Amino acid sequence: MTKFDKSKLPSRYVTHSHGCEGRKTMLYNIKTDLYPNGLDDEDLARPFVGVVSAWNEAAPCNIALQRQAQPAKKGVQDFGGTPREFTTITVTDGIANGHQGMKSSLVSREVIADSIELTVRGHCYDALVGLAGCDKSLPGMMMAMVRLNIPSVFMYGGSILPGKFKGRDVTIVDVFEGVGQRDAGKMTEEDLKILTKAACPSAGACGGQFTANTMACVSEAIGLALPGSSGAPAPYESRDEYAYHSGRAVMNLIEKGIKARDIVTRKSLENAAAIVAATGGSTNAVLHLPAIANECGIDFDAFDIAEVFKRTPYIADMKPGGKYVAKDLYDAGGVQMILKVMLDAGFIHGDCLTVTGKTMAENLADVKFNENQDVVYLPEKPLSKTGGVVVLKGNLAEDGAVVKIAGMQNEALVFTGTARCFDSEELCFKAVEQKKYQEGDVLVIRYEGPRGGPGMREMLATTAAIYGQGMGNKVALITDGRFSGGTRGFCIGHVSPEAAVGGMIALLQDGDKITIDAINGTIDVALSDAEIAARKAAWKPRENDYQSGTLWKYAQTVGSARFGAVTHPGAKKEKISYDKI
Repeated sequence: MTKFDKSKLPSRYVTHSHGCEGRKTMLYNIKTDLYPNGLDDEDLARPFVGVVSAWNEAAPCNIALQRQAQPAKKGVQDFGGTPREFTTITVTDGIANGHQGMKSSLVSREVIADSIELTVRGHCYDALVGLAGCDKSLPGMMMAMVRLNIPSVFMYGGSILPGKFKGRDVTIVDVFEGVGQRDAGKMTEEDLKILTKAACPSAGACGGQFTANTMACVSEAIGLALPGSSGAPAPYESRDEYAYHSGRAVMNLIEKGIKARDIVTRKSLENAAAIVAATGGSTNAVLHLPAIANECGIDFDAFDIAEVFKRTPYIADMKPGGKYVAKDLYDAGGVQMILKVMLDAGFIHGDCLTVTGKTMAENLADVKFNENQDVVYLPEKPLSKTGGVVVLKGNLAEDGAVVKIAGMQNEALVFTGTARCFDSEELCFKAVEQKKYQEGDVLVIRYEGPRGGPGMREMLATTAAIYGQGMGNKVALITDGRFSGGTRGFCIGHVSPEAAVGGMIALLQDGDKITIDAINGTIDVALSDAEIAARKAAWKPRENDYQSGTLWKYAQTVGSARFGAVTHPGAKKEKISYDKI
């Protein structure tokens, strides 16, 4: 077993500095399953490794994480470290969706990153293993890893198994769309109840290529997760083996002095953007990748991501735009197979370092393409030549907007319609519920951006209701809020600048003609410069309902969606990183 020198590790302040006896007395007497008699001097002489999970009982997404944390701890212990388990929060979007609770979702990403940072700083941990399930816990943990810049290994808790309804695979999005179908008389109350009970049959995060599975793919593509670790569904025991090896891997990183920012570089961020495009992933990745980049001091905003999307083919036929769920991708060959064919075709950088201590190309050297499946296509015969997500720009969104086009036909990628403006999601949902909209409308939901919401809610309940009513390809929806990774149809989110800061979306009026062109990447309203200037001069900012508490604090510091809706300056303003203390 490797003998580690703690003289340059942060934990030396706890165990090897003057006056440390007061700190050590607490550690001697912490009795756990791994340490039934507490820690001894040999344990205190080892590196301290934080093992953080987002375990809670709120939803299936995170319920398996506590189980998986135990073998991760054992891996750390067996290879020379002293594991220290702790937990952080999550806000599960499936529970928070469609009401005011969704304002907490994106904010939770910052709280997750902040809470991990504070726990590590406060206890002087030397490295991290992070296990995450639901949407914001994945980027939140990766943000903390690169913010702290310590040896770190990320592991996804795994996808849920698909539900079964009338002989077909279903996910939670089918339930949201089922509500719209019931309201439109296309589904009975009894069938909706059966579907509701069937859609989430196990532990694990939502099963399609929604935000959790998108960011799980990112964790491998960016190099922070062990190869293949994102694939197996949450209930599979093989996840526990990956957890053990994640603990082992972090000890190897400590030994080799490989830190999180050695792995997350401009090139690895481009690899991450490429896997989002190739899999038709969640539009939320366009928020999370700039936020991770900010923690490293790297410029990588929505328009940088757009350039990667334009040159990357869409090759994985995943829900919501396609046919398959995460388990199908795992059975077909997994994320590593996608990365391999993309590497061979020149769409990702093979020289990026990963948590194995090897490069991406070295990790993929023995991966073979499975010819006996139709989940993943070869890049030379893609589902489409450009990625499944498009970033738009125009006079309606000078700082960008984003739309998921995976599974949409070319003729549906250009839409001109008439604005119907709503100053909150609730007002729009009520109009949809009562069918007070018509074919050709562009539904505008504003004052739901990062600052204006506050919290940049996602609109799955509204978009699913529209789709369930059979109107998904007959209207468009734009918002300065977000969309679920499960959203499909012509839904444009992240419109920036947002309404709360006087962006063009705030100036729209009912009847304005809006054109969205996802082929050429534009979004414009047919107004003269003089008319726009007159409306801007007349516009007055409005106060949201959250004038105290966490949402108020968030609104004071959060920035534009273009740059990831981040709340602090990032590594560019850093004077000393935690790993140098």
